[in-house]
Amino acid sequence: MKKYIIERDLPAIGSAEREALKAAAQTSNKALAEIGTDIQWLESYVTADKTFCVYLAKDESLIHEHAKKSGFPANKVTEVRRMIDPTTAAG
Repeated sequence: MKKYIIERDLPAIGSAEREALKAAAQTSNKALAEIGTDIQWLESYVTADKTFCVYLAKDESLIHEHAKKSGFPANKVTEVRRMIDPTTAAG
């Protein structure tokens, strides 16, 4: 599967209460279960007005299908080509 970063514009998401985030995660998980095993949510980073979500998926169309089913926008979808971290400097 390919790795994707999904940028979602969600005004005031950074101020959301824990229960609202829990409900959002439940909604996302329900949509994922309906789609099947070719897509997986790894994690999300919440900022003031956006989330940056990391997904594995067979292809980008599944990311858009999830957005439609969950009701969460996929304003920008970017496929990850490579990863680097501090240990990359060691060769």
